[in-house]
Amino acid sequence: MSLVATRAIVLHGFPYLESSRVLRLLTREAGVQSVIAKGARRTRARVGSGVDLFAEGEAQIYIKPSRELHTLGGFDVTRARATLALDVGRFTAASALAELALRLVGADPHPETFDSIAETLDRLASASPAAVGAIAMAGVWRLVSTVGFLPAVDHCAACHADIEPDADVAFSHPTGGVLCTRCARFAGSARRLPADARATLRQWLDQSIALDVVDPVEPLALRAHQRLLREFVREHLSDDRPLRAFAAWETGFGAPEPAP
Repeated sequence: MSLVATRAIVLHGFPYLESSRVLRLLTREAGVQSVIAKGARRTRARVGSGVDLFAEGEAQIYIKPSRELHTLGGFDVTRARATLALDVGRFTAASALAELALRLVGADPHPETFDSIAETLDRLASASPAAVGAIAMAGVWRLVSTVGFLPAVDHCAACHADIEPDADVAFSHPTGGVLCTRCARFAGSARRLPADARATLRQWLDQSIALDVVDPVEPLALRAHQRLLREFVREHLSDDRPLRAFAAWETGFGAPEPAP
C-alpha cells in the first residue's frame, strides 16, 4: 500500500454502510480514483460532511495495488464551491461536466484535464445565469480535447484540406470534425454547422481564451450546441450507458449526482 498526496475534486459520492462514504475523485496526480472515506458521516470524522460534490482540496489516498477501491486518509478542502448547489443551471452544468470526466478520464495522471475542470467549476460557481451555458460548453469541449478527442474545426477531418474560416460546413462525428465540400458528399451522416456556430466552437476550444470572457449564446443556439456535443461524445465513448446528468443539463431540469 502506498500513500499518494494530491489535489482532488469530488465528482460523485454516496453513503456506504452506516458511517462511511464512497467518493469518486478526479486527482491531479492519479486521474480518477474511487475511495472509501471511513467514518465520514460522523461529526468528528477526519473526512467529514464538508467534502461535498465539486469540493476541491488536498487528498491523502492509500492506494492498494490491483484494487478498484482505495482508502481516503484525509481531505483538506480548499474550495467548497457551495454556490453550485444553489442554482439549477449551475448545478446541472457542473454535473454534466463531472459525469463526462468520470467517463472519459482514466486512472493515469491528467494534470491538464484536472486544471481545466477546476477552472470551469470555479467560473461556473460565480457566473451569472446568462453566462453559465457558454462557460459550461467551453469547459466540456476543453475536457474532451485534453483527453485526446479534439475535433477538427479549421481543416477537413477526412482529407486535412484547409477550410475557409467563414464557411458553412458539415460536421461528422465518426470522422472527428468538419468536412470539406468534397468529403461531405461521401459522408454517411453529418450535421450542418453554420459559420457562426463554427466560430463559437473554435472559441470554446481555444485554451488561451479565459472562460469568463467567452461570448454568451442564446438558448436555442445553446441547445443546438449541446446536441452536437452529446452526439460527438457518444461517438467516442467506449460503452452505451446513458448520460443522465448531461440529459438533465440539456433539457434544463434538475440533475441527480453523476453516476459512477
